[in-house]
Amino acid sequence: MHPFIYHRPANVNDAVTLAAKGPDHKLLAGGQSLVQAMKLRLSSPSDVIDLGSIKDLSGIKASGSEVTIGAMTRHAEVEKSPEVRKAIPALAALAGQIGDRQVRAMGTLGGALANNDPAADYPAAVLGLGATIVTNKRRIPADEFFKGLFETALAQGELITSVVFPVPKRAAYTKFKNQASRFAIVGVFVAESSSGVRVAVTGAGPCVFRQKDMEKALAAKFSPESVAGVKQAASGLNSDLHAGAEYRAHLVTVMAKRAVENALK
Repeated sequence: MHPFIYHRPANVNDAVTLAAKGPDHKLLAGGQSLVQAMKLRLSSPSDVIDLGSIKDLSGIKASGSEVTIGAMTRHAEVEKSPEVRKAIPALAALAGQIGDRQVRAMGTLGGALANNDPAADYPAAVLGLGATIVTNKRRIPADEFFKGLFETALAQGELITSVVFPVPKRAAYTKFKNQASRFAIVGVFVAESSSGVRVAVTGAGPCVFRQKDMEKALAAKFSPESVAGVKQAASGLNSDLHAGAEYRAHLVTVMAKRAVENALK
C-alpha cells in the first residue's frame, strides 16, 4: 500500500470539496473494495476521504409507499431493519446474503452502488425495484445509473446520499453464489408493483441489466412457468474460471424461476 493523506470530513459539503480537488482523491465508504485494491496496489490514491463520520448519510426511513436508505447504511443494518423487513422483505433478505459477517458489518449501500461491481447484489435490487439514487446534486433513476463495468452515471464531485426504494406488491432475489466470496455468479431480482414487473440480473454480464423478455412474460402471468421457457442469450455475458457465458445464460432462467417461486410464497 502506498502512502496517502487521510481525511475525515464532518459533512457532505466538506467531503465533496475534498473529492473535487483531484482525480486521485478517493471517497471511502465501507472500504470493502477500495482498501483491498490499495493493499494490492491496484489503486493508489493520494488522498482518502472517509465518509464514516457523516451522520446524515446513514439511517432508514419508511413510509407507506417507499423506503429511503442512507448511503452509509451498513448491509447488516438493512438486513436486520424491522422497517425494511416489513416493507420490502426481499431487500432485507438480499442484504443478508452479501459476503460474510464482516463484510455485512462494514460494507455500505452507497459504496456498493458507486463501485458497481459486476457480481454485486445491491445493483440487482436497485434496478429490479426501480429505485432512485439520490446524490448531492440530483436524483438518478436506476435505469440511468448503471453504465457498464465498474461504471456509473456519477460525475466527478458527485456523492450518493441515499437511495429511495418503492415498495413492491411482491419481490424476491435468488442467486447462484461463489462459495468462497459469496459474490453472485448469477443473481436475479424479480419485483411486481402497480407499475409492472421488473427483472434485474447481476453477475451474468459486465454490469446489472434488465431481462425484458422475462418481464413481458411475467406481466402476462406472474408464475414460474412464465419464465421457465425464456432463454437468456449468452452473447456478451461474462466467461471466467467460475462459469462460462453459456452456463451463466442457463442460470439466468433457473434463478429467475426460483425468484418468482419465492416471491409467490
